[in-house]
Amino acid sequence: MADIVNLRLHRKRIARAEAEQTAATRRLEFGRSKVQRETEAATERKQEQMLDGHRRIREDDT
Repeated sequence: MADIVNLRLHRKRIARAEAEQTAATRRLEFGRSKVQRETEAATERKQEQMLDGHRRIREDDT
């Protein structure tokens, strides 16, 4: 005798598996690791600070 399968739950399991596969593919294609994001953010902050440090403030611009 075959096992009884709830079709609604079976469909949901299939949909979750497909969504996870799509997400995994997109993570490989578009994703960056946390370390990469933090490194890029730190580099950007440092560049902004250097640029701000070289700025000249004119008296009539205040």
